[in-house]
Amino acid sequence: MPKLHPTLTAELRLSDGRQFALPVYQSNLGYDAIGVEALQKQQLFTYDQGLTSTALCESSITYIDGDEGILLHRGYPIDELAMHKSYLEVAYLLLEGELPNDEQLTAFQKEISSHYMVNEQFTRLFQGFRRDSHPMAVMCAASSALAAFYNDELKIDCKDSRYKTAIRLLAKMPTLAAMCYKYSIGRPFMYPQYNLSYAGNFLYMMFATPCEPYVVNPVIERAMDRIFTLHADHEQNASTSAVRGVASSGPNPFACIAAGIASLWGPAHGGANEACIKMLQEIGSVDRIPEFVARAKDKNDPFRLMGFGHRVYKNYDPRAKVMRETCHEVLKELGVSTPLLEVAMELERIALSDPYFIERKLYPNVDFYSGIILQAIGIPTSMFTVIFALARTVGWIANWKEMNEESLKIVRPRQIYTGHTERHIES
Repeated sequence: MPKLHPTLTAELRLSDGRQFALPVYQSNLGYDAIGVEALQKQQLFTYDQGLTSTALCESSITYIDGDEGILLHRGYPIDELAMHKSYLEVAYLLLEGELPNDEQLTAFQKEISSHYMVNEQFTRLFQGFRRDSHPMAVMCAASSALAAFYNDELKIDCKDSRYKTAIRLLAKMPTLAAMCYKYSIGRPFMYPQYNLSYAGNFLYMMFATPCEPYVVNPVIERAMDRIFTLHADHEQNASTSAVRGVASSGPNPFACIAAGIASLWGPAHGGANEACIKMLQEIGSVDRIPEFVARAKDKNDPFRLMGFGHRVYKNYDPRAKVMRETCHEVLKELGVSTPLLEVAMELERIALSDPYFIERKLYPNVDFYSGIILQAIGIPTSMFTVIFALARTVGWIANWKEMNEESLKIVRPRQIYTGHTERHIES
């Protein structure tokens, strides 16, 4: 990855007469950035709550233009990737920088499948949790526990070792996710099947039992693969920034991924599709929709429609276009109709036709549609964020890998101190 070089200079002038020349770094796409590192030597910090206007790194993996509704992975639009490439092809692209040819893809798929299995001792790890534990709590622990099995042979400064670690994480996350589900419902763990696709194998481990044969539905398999692809990476969001922040101190990558999972758990991030389903359950029936839409329009009412609009996208979420099409494919294939799905479809119709939503660009987002799909195929809401974590793992690994190919600099944000000035204990 090329190092940044300043192309312009910005002049900062303070009202006390001080002025500073700051370098301006040019981006290939999007905004340029002003370098402020030198201000610390002048006893000045910049203040950017939430870091929404601060670039913490340079990266060549993913680009987002929220105003135009654009999401690119290594330059490829997300909708093209989701419609024409498999999740593992996109994973290879994120990790290696280019889409694989047929030979590379075959070798990559074989490597991934050969690492699906987890150590048999993991079954005893799961037995330490209560049956009603939230699957994300179990997933955090299980992903971190991988370090206890592979840390001794991991060399972060070795390219081959980093690649092997990436393969292991990508391969074992579906197995761990399915184990979280099976444990929560008291059913036996199912061993992975090397002959199935990445998405097909996950569905098998989730829904098969030792009692009867299980055949993966190709429509559901394709939908799951697209869900994985559409969640694979999303630039420097909260969880990816958490992974990079933890990685900056040089720990094993399993701990970094566990940090990403913990960050993803929040309802404002990865838990949004779970929150969306809970909202649909709260509405309950189609006849109650006008009441909740009116509440959403009332600025004095704290109620918000979950699954509409996006923090980054001020246009239609490009992932939602593909997810919407996939959602309708799944519902048609399964022929399911429940009050919850009827509410979801009516809300979608309103959001795409009501001037209030259109003017504010409050379109249904990827979380809205993915939640409906997962609900329709029988995955409980508590597993939604686990599946998000499974899919996002490759983005986290790609960022971890990119960081370690550069010289690591430990993240150390500063603060504006607003507490007591120095004081002393009276004797």
